[in-house]
Amino acid sequence: MIFLNAATTRSTLFSSTRFNVLILITVFTGFSQGLLLPLLTILVDRTGVGSGINGLNAAAMYVGTFSAMFLVERPFRRFGYKPVIQTGLLMILIGVLLFPLWTNLWFWVVLRIFVGIGESSLHFCTQLWIMASSPIDKRGRSISLYGLSYAVGFSIGPLGINLLNKGTGSPFLLIAAFVLACVLLLAKVNNERPEASEQPVASEADNMAEGTSKPRNRYLRAYRIAWFALLPSLLFGYMESSLNSNFPVYGLKLGFSESWITILLPALGIGSLILQLPLGALSDKLGRKRVLIFAGLLGSLAFLAIPSAGTNPWLVLALLAFAGGMVGSFFSLGLAYVADLVPASLLASANVIASIQYSAGSIIGPNIGGFSMQYVSLSAMFYFMGGSYLLFSLLGIGFRKEKERVERKETISVIHE
Repeated sequence: MIFLNAATTRSTLFSSTRFNVLILITVFTGFSQGLLLPLLTILVDRTGVGSGINGLNAAAMYVGTFSAMFLVERPFRRFGYKPVIQTGLLMILIGVLLFPLWTNLWFWVVLRIFVGIGESSLHFCTQLWIMASSPIDKRGRSISLYGLSYAVGFSIGPLGINLLNKGTGSPFLLIAAFVLACVLLLAKVNNERPEASEQPVASEADNMAEGTSKPRNRYLRAYRIAWFALLPSLLFGYMESSLNSNFPVYGLKLGFSESWITILLPALGIGSLILQLPLGALSDKLGRKRVLIFAGLLGSLAFLAIPSAGTNPWLVLALLAFAGGMVGSFFSLGLAYVADLVPASLLASANVIASIQYSAGSIIGPNIGGFSMQYVSLSAMFYFMGGSYLLFSLLGIGFRKEKERVERKETISVIHE
């Protein structure tokens, strides 16, 4: 479990300057990722390779993000938040400057893994730093703003594809400029080093809930309590990577121009921007489980309807925006629901699980999308995506909080007696 110095109160830790800097960094890195994914897909497609291989190549970046979760904890605990974020930014910068130098699939696989490790380390630390330093009464708002800021950057990112008209290297130079801006912003923030120790003020119930200090048991405990709340991170990674890696191929094969693709891709993020905070506020009133089930159901219907839109770009735009509005906030809503379910002693462990699942979904997405388009049908990507959100909503109907399960068992036991 990761804890900050017990002598420092949460109110002291929460710095508006640091929070604003981390939010801006999230916007800039969201922009970089939102541009890099479809940009590389289009450039690989120009070489004439199949959509399946293209998707496999795109998934390499998420192999890096997945691998980082097994590498980042030790340097994070030893050096603190800021050095790990700086290292992640440096890895992204090196990668984007090397991409345009040699258009070779295997060379790009290595670079994607390298950049993926940097991005995962960066996002893990910014996300956890925001959660750890926010007062409890503002944590939900902070998580929502984190998700919103990433969505803003990710939505604007694909517009940078239009710079290809200025030369292949132009979009990569733009990403490098944004990464350098993040480095300069981070220089204004003081580092903090988390401590791995037992929580000194933890209640007996929290200690019993943790059961043991062994990480394996903490992860199992967190997953058993909040498995449904953790599923949105998997689905969000799957949806995000699949659309940004495969939709350019889908659109090009349907006959959409590259200009239209740069308009259609941000529609998903724009829908998320519009509804992310309203859905967060609604979840405070109606409960996060209900909102997640309802949003997942409507999002699945929107994805399933996209193939019926055919080559009508305005209808595709409307459906993507609606789907994004429904499921674009899944990651932040899921994290908020996790914080509702697990004791404080398991929050960091649950956060690690969410990051790993996001990476796993991001690896699966481009592969399922690419190979299903190549070997099943061009529209199969959306059928798989819609079906996954529909299944999620059905699973949610049977999900019960651990407290509810215990109370139900006790009630049944009383009835039998």
